[in-house]
Amino acid sequence: MQIWVDADACPGVIKEIIFRAAERKQIQTTLVANQMLRTPPSKFIRAIQVPSGFDVADAHIVEQLSAGDLVVTADIPLAALVIERGAHALNPRGELYTTATIRERLNMRDFMEGLRAAGVETGGPAAFGQADRQAFANQLDRFLAKIPG
Repeated sequence: MQIWVDADACPGVIKEIIFRAAERKQIQTTLVANQMLRTPPSKFIRAIQVPSGFDVADAHIVEQLSAGDLVVTADIPLAALVIERGAHALNPRGELYTTATIRERLNMRDFMEGLRAAGVETGGPAAFGQADRQAFANQLDRFLAKIPG
């Protein structure tokens, strides 16, 4: 089992939580982004820089992951692909996507995209806060507690 991080838009505090978990559980963790990333010195943590372009990092993650891996992403279409491949997807705000919830999230995303295309101001997500950070840490801990080792 590995952890993959869609790192371009992942908040720094979430990366720090992931780094600590990777060290504690000794799990190979890979951050994928189209920019250079700094990672702590660790044999369990690495960063891969992919070329710039639409969904290049997402495609790399999907190509490399294995069933049972965990992908940290806020990207709903990527989460859907991850689940299709038999892996797990966790949002940086602490929501563990499932086959049941991902369809609903995709539908809502498409609906909101349609509204924006029609010129409706939909606003963005709420500011990332302490409650989101805590929800993510708790969900990650619950997920990792189920893994042998």
